[in-house]
This record gives sequence, C-alpha cells and structure tokens, in this order.
Amino acid sequence: MTSAGLLPVGVEAAAVLARLHAAAFPSAEAWGADAIALMLGLSGAFGLLAHEQGEPAGFALGRVAADEAELLTIAVRPEARRRGHARALLGGVAAEAAARGAAALFLEVSEANDSARALYAGLGATQVGRRAGYYADGCAALVLRLALGQAG
Repeated sequence: MTSAGLLPVGVEAAAVLARLHAAAFPSAEAWGADAIALMLGLSGAFGLLAHEQGEPAGFALGRVAADEAELLTIAVRPEARRRGHARALLGGVAAEAAARGAAALFLEVSEANDSARALYAGLGATQVGRRAGYYADGCAALVLRLALGQAG
C-alpha cells in the first residue's frame, strides 16, 4: 500500500537511493549504497521512491517493529524540494507502517532543520524527546511521534 506517485523499492535500488541521499545531505551525513542496502535488509524495513518527470526526486526508508514504526531517513533532491515530495513520502511511510500494524511513527530531526520541523508539525507530529549533540554539527535531534491516524 503506497500513496499515488510513490513506488516501493528494495535493496536493488540502493545505488539510486545513495545518490539521492548524497544530493540531499552534507557529504559527512550522506549514506552510501552499502548502508542503505543494510537498512533495507532489516526485518520490517521498506523503501518508497518519489518521481518527478520520470526522474527520481526523493525517497524514504521506514521500519516497523510490533506496533511502532520509525522513519529511518527521508531525502529529496534540492532542486525538487518544495513540490510536495517530502509530504507524499512521509504520508506513504505512515500509510505503509499503519498497513503493517503500527500505531505510531517515530522520527528524529535536527533542531536546526526548520523546514522539516514545520512539515512534521503540520502532519501532527509532537516532540517526545531530545538528544543533545546528536548530529555531527553539534545540533540536537528532536524525537517526534506521529500517531498514524493523523498522517496524510
């Protein structure tokens, strides 16, 4: 079950997803194909790919364990941002997680990432924790929880 415009992907897409991740994140934070393949190989893991005019625009990886899910990463190419891809990807992850029996989706976001924080808050995510100095740049990670009935 995925949202319109999203395609499910697996380990076979790791190289494409790694290129998207490298375009979306600073080089010190970018995940390589091996790391992405490892994530997709985890029990309960899944990936979704967003396209724009036939080209990969972004992706998200999620994982479900029991009745909880985690957004492992979400990335959108800089030139494809502000076109609804992140919202669609997050909605797709939430829908897939709910279909797999999860009641809540957890994620981490840099305290300095105002646009992502606004997206998550707009979907109903609430802060449930804070990890000081979590990211390489020293920023804290905010731990957010999204009740899956609120996603969309």
